[in-house]
Amino acid sequence: MKKTISIIGGGPTSLLLAAFLDVDKFDITIYEKNKTLGRKFLVAGKGGFNLTHSEPISELVERYTPSSFLKNSLLSFTNNDFRKWLHDIGIPTYVGSSKRVYPEEHIKPITVLNTILNHLKNKGINFKYNHVFSGWDIRNNLIINNEITYSDYTVFSLGGGSWKITGSDGAWLKTFEEKGIKTIPFEASNCAFKIDWDFKFLKENEGIPLKNISISCAKKQQKGEAVITSFGLEGNAIYALSPQIRAQLKLHNKALICIDFKPTFTLENIYSKIKNSRFKNTTQILKKELKLSPSQITLLKIYLSKDTYLNAEIVSKYIKNFPLEINDLSILDEAISTVGGIDINAVDTNFQLHEIPNQFCLGEMVNWDAPTGGYLLQACASTGVFLAKYFNEID
Repeated sequence: MKKTISIIGGGPTSLLLAAFLDVDKFDITIYEKNKTLGRKFLVAGKGGFNLTHSEPISELVERYTPSSFLKNSLLSFTNNDFRKWLHDIGIPTYVGSSKRVYPEEHIKPITVLNTILNHLKNKGINFKYNHVFSGWDIRNNLIINNEITYSDYTVFSLGGGSWKITGSDGAWLKTFEEKGIKTIPFEASNCAFKIDWDFKFLKENEGIPLKNISISCAKKQQKGEAVITSFGLEGNAIYALSPQIRAQLKLHNKALICIDFKPTFTLENIYSKIKNSRFKNTTQILKKELKLSPSQITLLKIYLSKDTYLNAEIVSKYIKNFPLEINDLSILDEAISTVGGIDINAVDTNFQLHEIPNQFCLGEMVNWDAPTGGYLLQACASTGVFLAKYFNEID
């Protein structure tokens, strides 16, 4: 007789888990509280549908915090494995200029989702919509829609604390905490960071991206671009520094980041170009010789004294290392992702809860962090497949 597996939550982690489970061994049901599956999957697709990232797996593993927690899963189902599986079910992909992986241009997010769902339906996976998990009975059986649900194995994939419109509101956290499972409050990640801009600068530059820069925080550095907003800064060059910025905010109620406006130039290159320029006006030199954008030049002008701005040696140092103070994170619901949730020490190496045997937690509901660019979805896919392989090997 088949064993039963109940999967609570219908996000990407659940879909990949179900896709790789052995239906000859298990009777599998996905319980979703919404009317449809994959709502966060579709919302994420509106901003550029990064399925994964193409960098070597050894480098990809190090993008996560903590990397050791996800390493076995990522190596068990790599970015190349994910692309191959997508291709096999009818979703060919390509690598963009940023090395991110996308579905081929004619394929929309809804097509990707429907292709995966059809694959699961053809496998015989059961779906139950409008089914809400609310806790356990005294024997650790699930309570769904106020009724006891019996299952041999349970996998929770309930999402993080952002994007409430998709149902991923983190409301389950209190239920797990009351059960005695160690949890951590949710915090925003991959979000906007607050900077108290000079009023004049903001008025002239709001919405303008700082391109081809590098931002550093606590010895971590990330190249890319960041957009100037009324709140502060957002974009891929700062999202990847979320763990370091959060850590500094907790310790000091502020965080220091430094922007390198010309990461492809050395300090000596910059100083030489300024010193040997045929132009006499500093602003012209920065614009013509170094190709700094108007926003970058305005930042230097407003935040540096006149004497510093006109000093070739000192302004060169600021071009390579321009400091800005961050005062806060954006609110949870505006974050692309969150950290917090189930403490990683509450589960074993197969994501099984120490407190409740045969019940597992996966995906963004567990306290790991990843930057944007396909890394979040890759980790969700990898952990889902990793657990499926574990189940399939059970005698």
